[in-house]
Amino acid sequence: MSAADPDVVWDQVVDVVDDYFRIEREDRIRRVGNVVTEGRIDTVPEIGATVFEPHRHDSVGGYERLESTLQTIRRRALVRVTPSESGYWVDVFVYKELEDLERPSHSTAGAVLPRFDSSLERYREPVGGQVPTVGWIPLGRDAALEQRMIAQIQSRLGAPAYSMPPPDFVPEWGPGEVEELPTPLLEPIR
Repeated sequence: MSAADPDVVWDQVVDVVDDYFRIEREDRIRRVGNVVTEGRIDTVPEIGATVFEPHRHDSVGGYERLESTLQTIRRRALVRVTPSESGYWVDVFVYKELEDLERPSHSTAGAVLPRFDSSLERYREPVGGQVPTVGWIPLGRDAALEQRMIAQIQSRLGAPAYSMPPPDFVPEWGPGEVEELPTPLLEPIR
């Protein structure tokens, strides 16, 4: 993003991120003498939008929305704004995670069967009888949401549009083939 005022860049980035996530921590771009420091935004993990929540926009596309409806998917974002010679680099990382449960919620199948894994779990059952979450399984990055957020930031700052190739992009040499890259000649160390 080429902009002269770091406060304008920062305010636009925060406004776009705030449309999708609640911000947990925000470190603004700062000017200390002649040096401009990097800015960073960390967000609170948010459960993904379902087909019953059309007003939320964090699930991009029908597949993502259906997946978030049938399974518990959460997303969290990390945004970095790094100063460069001609403006600012804005990096948006959205991480997607799947809830790891012992068994599906409100299911009774297998609840009475004895366990054979020789582990002992002791916990108090919370109100409502829900089993605590064992954890979250990382599913990688959500490139579609990252691109949507970057496009919105670009449009607000008047930057030229740039987009990544689609996920099903196949290089010109075709799938399964590897292009031979020349190897540099190295001198042995004496």
